[in-house]
Order: sequence, then structure tokens, then C-alpha cells
Amino acid sequence: MRIGELARRSGVSERSLRYYEAQGLLRAERTPGGHRDYGEWAVDRVVRIQMLYAAGLNSKKIAQLLPCMRDADGRPNEIATPKLVRELTAQRDRIDHMITDLIRSREVLDEVIDTASESSTAGPASLTRRR
Repeated sequence: MRIGELARRSGVSERSLRYYEAQGLLRAERTPGGHRDYGEWAVDRVVRIQMLYAAGLNSKKIAQLLPCMRDADGRPNEIATPKLVRELTAQRDRIDHMITDLIRSREVLDEVIDTASESSTAGPASLTRRR
């Protein structure tokens, strides 16, 4: 498939796809006319790249990680080094802490919303009395 189709199917801009290729995250064959040509595998690869970026990994770390991820046949292309596993574990722990913090923030916001809702349903007089 051409770059435009991959962009449409993956929801990622053509510019991002070119960046991924420049960073070694994505590869394309070239047609005789010089156009990029991607296989079906590229859609899943781009989705994985997007998920890893969303998890806070940079392109260098993603480039190290992608060869260790399972392909369609269920087998990784390469074995991850112990160092990479430690780094990825640290990234997962960082994400877990972020999730915990976000849950706490949501709980605080829920309390504020409940308080604000109680105040607003009581009418303007209740706001004056509370001060």
C-alpha cells in the first residue's frame, strides 16, 4: 500500500510515517517509480508505534523494542536484552504511578463536582450563606 493509504488506515499523518521511517521504526519497499510501498504488516506496526509513544517512550527506545515484539506468527524477531527489560519495566512502573496519580486527581475532582452540584442546586442564597 502507498503512504497515503497507510496514513488513512492507521490514522497517522504521512509526515509522521516519513519520520518513523527516518528513525528506523518503519520500513518501506520502493516501487520502480520511487514511491513507498508498505505491506499489510505496516498498519499494526504503526499502531504499536503510536501506543509506545503514548506510553512515553522515545523513538530511540521504540527502535530498540520493536524487534523484540511479536509478529503475526507470535514469535519475536529478536530476544530482548536484560537491560532493555529493566528499562521497560521502569517505564511500566512510571505509567503505573501516573495512573495512580490520575485516579487520585479524578477522585478529588469528583468531590469538587459533588460539592459544586450541591451548592448550585441549593440556589444563590446558599452561596451567600456559606461565605
